[in-house]
Parts: sequence; C-alpha cells; structure tokens
Amino acid sequence: MERPCAWKKYTPEQLVELEKICSGYKEFISENKTERLCVRTGAALAEQAGYVELGQAVDAGKTLKPGDKVYAVNHGKTLMLMQIGKRPLQEGFNILGAHVDSPRLDLKQNPAFEAGDMAYLDTHYYGGVKAYHWVASPLALVGVVAKKDGSVIDINIGDGADDPVFTISDLLIHLSGELMSKPAKDVVDAELLDVIVGGRPVVIDEADKDSEADEKDPVKQLFLNLLSERYGIDEEDFLSAEIEVVPAGPARDMGLDRSMILGYGQDDRVCSYPSLLAQIEVEAPERTSICLLVDKEEIGSVGASGMTSRFFENTVAEVMALAGEESSLALRRALANSRMLSSDVSAGFDPSYASKFETKNAAYMGRGLCFNKYTGSRGKSGSNDADAEYMALVRDIMDEAGVNFQTCELGRVNVGGGGTIAFIMAEYGMDVIDSGVPVLSMHALWEVANKADIYEAYRGYKAFLERA
Repeated sequence: MERPCAWKKYTPEQLVELEKICSGYKEFISENKTERLCVRTGAALAEQAGYVELGQAVDAGKTLKPGDKVYAVNHGKTLMLMQIGKRPLQEGFNILGAHVDSPRLDLKQNPAFEAGDMAYLDTHYYGGVKAYHWVASPLALVGVVAKKDGSVIDINIGDGADDPVFTISDLLIHLSGELMSKPAKDVVDAELLDVIVGGRPVVIDEADKDSEADEKDPVKQLFLNLLSERYGIDEEDFLSAEIEVVPAGPARDMGLDRSMILGYGQDDRVCSYPSLLAQIEVEAPERTSICLLVDKEEIGSVGASGMTSRFFENTVAEVMALAGEESSLALRRALANSRMLSSDVSAGFDPSYASKFETKNAAYMGRGLCFNKYTGSRGKSGSNDADAEYMALVRDIMDEAGVNFQTCELGRVNVGGGGTIAFIMAEYGMDVIDSGVPVLSMHALWEVANKADIYEAYRGYKAFLERA
C-alpha cells in the first residue's frame, strides 16, 4: 500500500496556503530556539486569538461555557490551550500534544574558565546528541538569568544579524590520526564540548591594579565585563541561569525547488507549530479541544514541566470547576473519554541509510502526516501501541478531510527506537496514537522537513480537533 506524494494533488490555492503556513513556521523556529521562547510566543498568539489566562479566569470567578478559550503556562516552559466545546466535558477532549524542548548543550552552573589564552563556557549536553555534530559550527547563547532580586533577564547572543557567534573547536585533520580510528561516540569527548567565547585579555592600568588577582584569567575577565555591560549580570549569576547553546542562524528553504526547510529544533517544533495553529483556528468544536506543548520530552518527560508532572491534570480540573463539572469522578471520566494525537516527529526514509529502514513501513518525505501505531524499541518496549479501533477512527477522519497521510515505524526492528509522551497520556485510559512529520537528520544541529508534510500535519491536526 504505497502512499502517493502529496505534492501531486495540490491545487494552486492549496500551494499558496502551504507556503503561508511554512513561512510562519520558519519564522517560529528561527525566533524561538528554547522551550521558554516557544511557550512565550505561543501564549502571545493565544491571547491574540481571544484566549484568556486561566489564573485570571479563576480569580474573576468566570463561568466557562461553550466557545470560551483559556490557556495556562507552567514554569514558563509548558503551555496548554483549551477551547470549551458544545458537549459536556465529561465526554472527553480532543487533544494535540507535542513537545517544545530540543537537543542542545546547557551551560553548567559554574561554566566560565580560561585556558590557553582563550575564555570558555563549560556545557552539559541535553537529550540524545552526537557530540561530533557540535564542533566547528556557529553557535548562539540563548536563555535566561534569574537574579537574587527576583528579576529575570533574557539572554540572546549569536542570532542577531550583527551579533558575534561562538564555536567549539575541532582537532585539525593533520593531528587526528588516533581520533579517526575511534568509534563515532568517542571521537569528541562530551566533557570537552566547551564553547569558545573570547580571546582578548582585559587591560588594567597599573594605577587601577588592585592585586595579583587582577592579572588572573584576563581573557575570561573581559568576557565577564562585556556580559556585565550588556546584561548587568556577574559570574555568580550563572548559578541561577538557564542558558542554552544552540545553532546560530535562521531556518531556510532547502532545495532549488524550495520544497523543504532546513532548521534547528524541528524535533519537535515541526509538530508543535501546526498543533498550535490548528488549535487557534478551530472554532466552536463539538468536543473540547486542547493543545498541549510540554517540556523535557528529550530527557524522559520528567520534572515539573515534563509530561509526567500533574500540570495537565490539575489544569483540566481547574477548567472543569469553572465549567460547573467539578468532581473527582467527572475529571476521571473526562480523561478516560479523551482522544489524543501525540504529535511527534518520525524518522524520514533516507536512501543513504536504506538498510536501517523497512521500506514498506517507512515514513517518506513529502507523502504527508505519518502515524506510528507504536514506537518504543526492540519488542515495542516503552510503546503506547494504539488499538485497531482507534486507528480506524483516525483513518476515517483523515480520509473524510482529504488529508494525505502515511503509516510508519521508526526504523527496522532491533536497529534502535524511540519514545514520545503517548504512553504517559494513555495511562488515563484515553485513546492515543503518535502522529507527526518525518524528519531527516533528526537530533542534528540542522534537521530537514518537507513543506508538504508540515502542511498535511496542520490539516490533519485541525481535522482531528473538529471531527474526532
């Protein structure tokens, strides 16, 4: 059952819509390279669409009725949008769930040091990365610094057109004989992913020199001085900072035909953005619609901002109370009666590594939204494994809406595997299936997605909210 290429079916009007959505998506991933920025932008878009912050609704004692829209933010890193449907909430919700965190390097709490007349920042990688990807590439520093007075300062150096960039050095090929014989996982020691941030010493006048301490680490000191001038922070403030090292530069069209997008963080913002857009554009749904954008998926969905926290459940409980359906039993019924698309990327078929895929069940670039009935690894370990009845319902919804879709697995059996937030939500008893966009070079600095697949994800997610 080979699925056709989606590009062959588009009308001129659909091609215009496709480019409009993909243009917005490129801007979104270019300007929002951290989970905090994704959530902040998502909340702003929600407010523009008439969503009200849930805390304000609670404080005002607002009674929620069909058509009302609320949103909630958790620790600045998780966002939930909810539009009340025509049916009672106990009958369940239609949920789109994606994650906005991506593999990266995080600065350690005590990161700054000097060596060899250069200033460095020490890092600890986040999520599944190949360390050798991160060397000899332009990098940016993006994140926040929380000061003791309660203020939070945004940091972004490297993404502006006139900004300096940073890098991690690589050993020259002339001295790499020993390294070239090592396995790929050992070529670059993860502890050596140190970002070069300066190479010029601070100059101290003899009259101003206080002690020998002024002469220690002068290159590091100049970096810290410049940081202080720009942001008003000092070295101690790194203790309460969340600064991420990410690739510098915007997402761009890829291919002479401009059919693809090359950009950082497409796992999983390539599903987050269409989910957010679909939620905002849906009007007067029969069942209450929810878009859930979470953090920490890349490291197991743990922590206060991950899917295993109680944020989702607690937010639903607050909303049900405002809608006049407050009870523990009503909450449990609502969750069990819900349906969800766990919106996460899948591995796009790569002819260069064809032996790692099973071609009848691979996700092909440009053939539309892909559904993974199960993920996991080896014998489906850690997988949700959606049931046949739910798969049939999803097929019917997509076919009725004319959405181009395909079904797939994440590579050949026993080659590897991966997981999503699907199994966590399925613990409530709701129907869940993984659905998303196929991506090439997943978890690399620059990933590739096909515009047709992004467009079909948007169309499929919107159809699900309207018809499930």
